Amino acid sequence: MELWDVLDKNGKKTGRLCKRGPMQCGEYHLVVHVWIVNSKNEFLISKRTPNKTFPNMWECTGGSAVAGDDSMTTAMKEVYEEIGIALDPQNGRLFKRYQRNFENGSGDFNDVWLFRQAVDLSDVVFQPDETCDAMFADKFKIEQMINDGIFIGREIFPYLDELFVCVEN
Repeated sequence: MELWDVLDKNGKKTGRLCKRGPMQCGEYHLVVHVWIVNSKNEFLISKRTPNKTFPNMWECTGGSAVAGDDSMTTAMKEVYEEIGIALDPQNGRLFKRYQRNFENGSGDFNDVWLFRQAVDLSDVVFQPDETCDAMFADKFKIEQMINDGIFIGREIFPYLDELFVCVEN
């Protein structure tokens, strides 16, 4: 059973825990999105397995923080668990935090991490219940994939344009 730290509306830990799943009104949890960028400004993206929400869709690596883990720990753990890549924390920076609110009054805080790190596709190891493919894609390829309906879109990644500009500068 996975437990989450319950956060308040300001993103601060309340000291309470909850089981993974729907939360109560006024409760939030932490989610991370991890974008890994190589020296060519290409993003390492992965494909979700058919059993997941957004089946067979491409995305960046990410997931929910378990109780006790901070944002950086979660980012590094999710990348290692989903695609087998060990990130160097010195290569990462918190790009953005945004809040999502759900209809029932709960929500999440999404920390978006940007890691500039060389990764070889041959080093990627898929977790069978999470990921089934990986590739490098530049912003134009990701935009095309969104338009083709095979990359999770701006409803989950509303910051993409800002991220693309940041990576180029």
